[in-house]
Amino acid sequence: MNILVIGAGNMGSAFVKQLHAAGHPVSVTSRDAARAAALAAQYPGVKAVPAAGAAEGRDVIVLATGYGDAVGALQALGNLAGKVVVDITNPLTADYMGLSLGHSSSAAEEIAKAVPGALVVKAFNTLFAQVLGQGAKLADGNRATVFYAGDQDSAKQTVRALAESMGFATADAGGLKNARYLEPLAGLNIYFGYGAGRGTGIAPAWVGA
Repeated sequence: MNILVIGAGNMGSAFVKQLHAAGHPVSVTSRDAARAAALAAQYPGVKAVPAAGAAEGRDVIVLATGYGDAVGALQALGNLAGKVVVDITNPLTADYMGLSLGHSSSAAEEIAKAVPGALVVKAFNTLFAQVLGQGAKLADGNRATVFYAGDQDSAKQTVRALAESMGFATADAGGLKNARYLEPLAGLNIYFGYGAGRGTGIAPAWVGA
């Protein structure tokens, strides 16, 4: 898959690392062009590109920005019709201990409304950058799970294949409206990691038959 990562922060950097390791052609764009260039320079074949027109030729676009920057970052890319957009954002409050959206909508749904034609799939939002960066295997020996939710089966299967190519376990979380559940799950994970002091090497999973 030809993949564009938007964002060169902790999550964007972790995605570039793991996607490159999985053998995918990867490009990265960021509002900080120098930071994107420095990230790309770490991996042979990875390219830093300007945002304008960057959607062209991409199979998947990974949205690794904060929620507040998400729509503007996507709209800067050009025509997104038919593009699979992986939304990893969480609509966190300023103190990271709550959500600014919920119940009747979600970050993923609001993003999908703002970029009609894009195939938005919620995924990876329940993983810390440390887990993504170090790889799918957790300290307890289990593989971290990527939950994914979306309204187009083909887009969901693309995201599932992408996650599994990086070694992650996957779980289909249903339609895009179920991002309303995945985003609070990420909030709970943040509480366990920071509020309860368990660190950022953890990830939620569903176990059993």
